[in-house]
Amino acid sequence: MAPEPQFAELLTTTLALAGYRVSAAATGLEALDRIRVQPFDLAVVDAPLPDAEEVAHRVRVTPGPRPPVLLLAPRDALGLLLAAPRETWRDYVTKPFRVAEVLARVQVLLGGSGTGRPGDALRYGDLLLDGTLCRASRGTRPLDLTPAEYRLLRHLLVNAHQVLSKEQISRSVWGDFRGDNAIEQLVSRLRRKVDRDAPALIHTRRGFGYWLGGAEIGAGPAGSAY
Repeated sequence: MAPEPQFAELLTTTLALAGYRVSAAATGLEALDRIRVQPFDLAVVDAPLPDAEEVAHRVRVTPGPRPPVLLLAPRDALGLLLAAPRETWRDYVTKPFRVAEVLARVQVLLGGSGTGRPGDALRYGDLLLDGTLCRASRGTRPLDLTPAEYRLLRHLLVNAHQVLSKEQISRSVWGDFRGDNAIEQLVSRLRRKVDRDAPALIHTRRGFGYWLGGAEIGAGPAGSAY
């Protein structure tokens, strides 16, 4: 929930690039309506909210589980926010904030639970991605990946056995769609590192996109995939 558009754009882009699925809401009430329909693991709130009183009332009268809340609060309003009941928030970052600090707090609040979040370890056969250390390896061979290659590999692992279009990959890696041959070059570089001296795991489905898995879509993984 971010009432200031520049904060909303920065946060949603940054969190999406980090591998999170993000949904932005313009008001607190809009966010509460979304949480009621679809469960979320975390709410990042750019405080103070323009509809704070209505949100507080809705929270008090509406039973049921709610996600933990990370507050982004200006220093001069922090005292008022901290006076609120602790069950309404879990942690805070003061504004102006550093993106790295927000990402660190998000990862701590999520606690590594669930599958496919940046702090998780992802494995497909002998291919391992350690989200905590931001490292990857194939068997005993470490993979020296650039940040873009790392994000691409993570996206392929999370969506193993699914063909991903160039647009899907581009938005996951960079946050927008890049034409020309940017995706082809990135996939080619990653493939040389991952599939060197080993059975190929990264494949091209001509005219559709790319996928990670065994020789054929639908074949079982060479080990556990999660």
